[in-house]
Amino acid sequence: MADLLNVNPTRMELSNLKDRLELASRGYKLLKDKQDELMRQFIELVRKNDQLRKEVEDDLEEGMKSFSVAKSLLHENYLEEIMAIPSRSVEMNINRKNIMSVQVPQMNFDYHNKSQEDEPLKYGYLNSNSELDATFEQFNNVMSKMLDLAEIEKTCQLMASEIEKTRRRVNALEHLTIPQLENTIYFIQMKLDESERAEITRLMKIKDMGQAEDQEAEEKE
Repeated sequence: MADLLNVNPTRMELSNLKDRLELASRGYKLLKDKQDELMRQFIELVRKNDQLRKEVEDDLEEGMKSFSVAKSLLHENYLEEIMAIPSRSVEMNINRKNIMSVQVPQMNFDYHNKSQEDEPLKYGYLNSNSELDATFEQFNNVMSKMLDLAEIEKTCQLMASEIEKTRRRVNALEHLTIPQLENTIYFIQMKLDESERAEITRLMKIKDMGQAEDQEAEEKE
């Protein structure tokens, strides 16, 4: 049984507690609905995250296989020369979006030289091979997936934290605040009913005493 609140057992306090109980009950319902919706979206994101992570890992594995073959067929200095200077400048922008009052990141790449975004990387064909071509293509394609994966994983972390906070608030309302209010209201109501019965009994005794005195006075007359 939850402890009682430390309040005076008056009708004013009883009215205030009933208002607080109504507000707490509405808040509990809203938070429970929020928790359920957060959980639903969280589960969907986790499933999407698992699928996307597998795709990224498979793409990276294929890219590394191609690179290993290309590296074995090409001179090391030539590979270092290719990797030394990037073909284009890229920045990552992070915006925010709201999901059930949770601010989650929205990430995207900003290519400074967009005219070259879809062009193949330029290097000499004399010393190149198909494995190196495949490596650049696979790594270039996997970047957007890795960005989506990072966005989803961060969103999952933030939503998990919000779910835990909401769960604690729901439990506090369900197992502490609402039972305390209900028990205190019941206690005050019992006290007021008891006082009312005692007052009625007192008035009835006063009435009986008054009637007895009147009857005694009539007998003396």
